[in-house]
Amino acid sequence: MIRLLQHRSDGGARRLIAADGERAWFVAGFSDVRGLASEAIERGQTLAAIVAGAGEDGAVDIAAELAAGRLLAPIDHPDSARLLMTGTGLTHLGSAEGRDKMHKAAAAGEALTDSMRMFLEGVEGGKPAPGETGQQPEWFYKGDGTHLTGPGAALSMPAFAQDGGEEPEIAGIYMIGPDGTPFRLGFCLANEFSDHVTERHNYLWLAHSKLRQAALGPELLVGDLPSEVRGTSRIRRNGAVLWEKPFLSGEANMSHSIANLEHHHFKYPLFRRPGDIHVHFFGTATLSFSDGVQTEPGDVFEIEAAPFALPLRNTLVRAEQKPVSVRAL
Repeated sequence: MIRLLQHRSDGGARRLIAADGERAWFVAGFSDVRGLASEAIERGQTLAAIVAGAGEDGAVDIAAELAAGRLLAPIDHPDSARLLMTGTGLTHLGSAEGRDKMHKAAAAGEALTDSMRMFLEGVEGGKPAPGETGQQPEWFYKGDGTHLTGPGAALSMPAFAQDGGEEPEIAGIYMIGPDGTPFRLGFCLANEFSDHVTERHNYLWLAHSKLRQAALGPELLVGDLPSEVRGTSRIRRNGAVLWEKPFLSGEANMSHSIANLEHHHFKYPLFRRPGDIHVHFFGTATLSFSDGVQTEPGDVFEIEAAPFALPLRNTLVRAEQKPVSVRAL
């Protein structure tokens, strides 16, 4: 199962890297993942087949290149408006204790929140049989390519934000073919950064809380996602570990199948515009906010999980306040 990485030299030249296990090499003739995907779609071949046929253009130490700041997010688009970031929530099973409490409340006839009802509906109908349509999930919009940041870059919360919290997740990466067919390029480690204080105040503010940047790890995993992904999410403050916790993903730990989440996103024709790139976040059940952590500018988020070889690290910063005014014409 190969992994693809996007490299930019100190002089600004772009190159594509492929990695297999501990070995990595520059892919001859390609400078980015989008170009590789376009070639694969045109030829009717897989990304792995195109990489194999392209040949190697020198070995590379991806850990050293990450440390040097020369690895980019593994997908981008020259027109930031043509890259859409979206996601789904309430898709992971979470703790057995939490599920048990919800089921007991349902059995006792207690009133459930809208979020809990949606979660239980996903548990009941989020993994339909092939050919059937399952329960649609919670869905949200995060922004376009201007909100996408890569490994090592800062995650900036707006000046008006009440919180800047990590969400360790897996994201699916897609490109829409010339005839409107969505093609899944692979999966990335991700930090679906959000404002949990705003969301907690009123769940109808979820849309506001999600309009934030998000970060992708350096590697695009080509092929199927393992059914179980086990990783670690941590926050460092002044060099010391402030908080650390394991997180789980993959369909074995989800109430929805990936196919069901994909269906309910791409069923809308506006998300099948040829040439667009989609970054879709699949959700998480692990948040430092749930453990009472209040993040601060300067905190470093670290997310790591096999089969990804490299971690995702980003430093939290707060943007400067900029006055906004609307002018009538």
